[in-house]
Amino acid sequence: MPPVTSAIVPAQPPDVLTGIELDDPKAAAAGVPAVANSLKHVYGNSGLMRGTAAMLNLNQWEGFDCPSCAWPDPEDHRSAFEFCENGAKAIASETTKKKVTPAFFAQFSLHEIAKMSDYEMDQAGRITQPMVLRPGATHYEAIAWDDAFELIAKELNALASPDEAVFYTSGRATNEAAFLYQLFVRRYGTNNLPDCSNMCHESSGAALGMSVGIGKGTVTLKDLETAETILIIGQNPGTNHPRMLSSLQRAVEAGAEIIAINPMKEAGLTGFMHPQQVKGVLGMATPLAKQFMQVRANGDQALLKGIAKTLVEDGSIDRDFISTHTLGFADYEAHLRGLDWAELERVSGISRSEIEKAARQCARGSRKLITCWAMGLTQHKNAVATIQEVVNIHLLLGAIGRESAGLCPVRGHSNVQGDRTMGVFEKMPAWFHDNLDREFGFQSPRHHGYDTVAAIKAMHEGRAKVFYALGGNFLQATPDTEYTAEALRKCSLTVHICTKLNRSHVITGRTGLILPCLGRSERDVRDDGVLQFLTVENSMSVVHASHGKLDPASPHLLSEPQIIARTAAATLKGRSNVPWLEMGRDYDLIRDRIERVVPGFEDFNNRVRKPGGFYLPNNARDLKWDTATGKANFATHPISCVQPAADQLVLQTFRSHDQFNTTVYGLNDRYRGIGNERRVVFLNPQDMKKRGIGPLQPVDLTSEHAGQTRVARRFLAVPYDMPSGSAAAYFPEANVLVPIDSFADVSLTPTSKSVLIRVTASEG
Repeated sequence: MPPVTSAIVPAQPPDVLTGIELDDPKAAAAGVPAVANSLKHVYGNSGLMRGTAAMLNLNQWEGFDCPSCAWPDPEDHRSAFEFCENGAKAIASETTKKKVTPAFFAQFSLHEIAKMSDYEMDQAGRITQPMVLRPGATHYEAIAWDDAFELIAKELNALASPDEAVFYTSGRATNEAAFLYQLFVRRYGTNNLPDCSNMCHESSGAALGMSVGIGKGTVTLKDLETAETILIIGQNPGTNHPRMLSSLQRAVEAGAEIIAINPMKEAGLTGFMHPQQVKGVLGMATPLAKQFMQVRANGDQALLKGIAKTLVEDGSIDRDFISTHTLGFADYEAHLRGLDWAELERVSGISRSEIEKAARQCARGSRKLITCWAMGLTQHKNAVATIQEVVNIHLLLGAIGRESAGLCPVRGHSNVQGDRTMGVFEKMPAWFHDNLDREFGFQSPRHHGYDTVAAIKAMHEGRAKVFYALGGNFLQATPDTEYTAEALRKCSLTVHICTKLNRSHVITGRTGLILPCLGRSERDVRDDGVLQFLTVENSMSVVHASHGKLDPASPHLLSEPQIIARTAAATLKGRSNVPWLEMGRDYDLIRDRIERVVPGFEDFNNRVRKPGGFYLPNNARDLKWDTATGKANFATHPISCVQPAADQLVLQTFRSHDQFNTTVYGLNDRYRGIGNERRVVFLNPQDMKKRGIGPLQPVDLTSEHAGQTRVARRFLAVPYDMPSGSAAAYFPEANVLVPIDSFADVSLTPTSKSVLIRVTASEG
């Protein structure tokens, strides 16, 4: 059983209000404030010399890839400042001069660390040495690397079955680390490889795989910048992918029209002040969205059906493309013609005239249409069906498989797409296992492993006993915080490969390990003095190199591939002929093996050394459909939408401008007008009035699902321009409200964008 001392450490961030400062929401993103904020973070954390070196190497040909989002770099040029505000914050966090040493852990107990906010944990600095929390202990203590690997090996080898271990992966892991990781896990004997994709874009992969045969986007950066119409749905580029704004600006200046579909008007959808252009510096914004539709929460599917219905009834479809490349059109057409406009308007919250206007813009000219989306579509119960509606529109117009047209799911983590390409998935196809077995001479397990939700349940029920995380902040990234914390506490061992302190480190199993690794920006030098490099894959399937340039934060750090290789060597001692230590020492050897296992990586070591890297094959882009039918498939689904009771609202969790995923860089959300506070809930003013709630009044948020109640306390109510019936709050603070048993059909992605809540005045 886990120690009592660990079990009572609180899992949620402290509900302390920090003194909110309100301003008007902004109408445009970036500009001089973005530059000023970037410099403040970089020089405040890293200092002048280290900070300048980091910025000048970020996203450069021979520099290192940004550890923030997966937006692609320009193919034909790189400015000297090829980064955005979020990238600057990420690098400032990674290259900080602050250190979390063994003395820090000697000073602060688990209880004391848990009282820190997520922002304070990030600000503490880089972890410098491997640390262990012994059974019953209240403080972490230092441990030698060899002893840490032997401890892991002992715990893994003591399990009754390899399936009692869970191996999680964050999207910041590089291709080499991810490939070595999944190889170790499968050689150990399990497919329990949940990853952050399970919680974000799994719905995209499932929908696209069934409809067009590949779970990735089908466009290039050039396509986006030369499109005639760009639909942006459920995505906020100003906060989540700021470098996308430059591409959108170029598209608009070339004549494109942007249609934005989102419950909240976000600055990154309405205007962009380019900080490297004179007019941007002067505060002059390029208008972005020509049409903005504030859809009801989870009303996107109905809106998209309305667009498709208009295209069919107007006769604005490409029948030659449909007959040559698709199946299922007749059923889909009949479904659309039978839909009632009043129902589509009611569910979406958008008028017929606005929907028809958007449809006719999509069908205009040569139909160079690109649709971009993110978690605003993927984290609903009907997410897969909704994304298939996006695909249906493109199939109707023949807007896929040609220049300036196609599908663009915008990924979050910098290498989340690459991790999946490398085999980090609980149910990889048979061909991948066959290639892996042939290359390494063993029989990999074929039964499907646990995804994220299944892994949490397995730990909670005692069916999984060891949790090993390659990056990330599992506790804060997952749904149902208290349930997940209980699951982790029931483990015999929890292991976290990381760079900085986070809340997952205070909610441990009987034994807890922290294994600090090199950051993306840091030099990785082999014992013979050779400088190593790693690779990543961006949102548009470009694989390219990343060269660390800065001195490591500590001489005690190991790279992710080294940590994985030494874990594997210690665990599989005498049971594997895989040259783990050799591959952990020389990443060219890993790339040689990737080349022979994963299609598209031919001549990997040579091609990736060329500036900019190379594109992976994309059959859908070439009008080849790797589906069960051999064609692109129309998908027909009934209208569905989350249905709140009269006293409920539909809550979406999302990021503030001062965070990336669960990493909190600061307490400000500049574009939404929030300063020095994170415990806020955005509400429609009329919804507040109906409930007798005043501006900035402390409220409690309660979700109820399947007879269970979850509460997030002391949030400040902020009136905001959003549809009635909708609410929004930041994660991870609001993740406690997301039920473990509420997830998307097919993809099983948690429904973090459609949580039914009640809002009541806080007591006391």
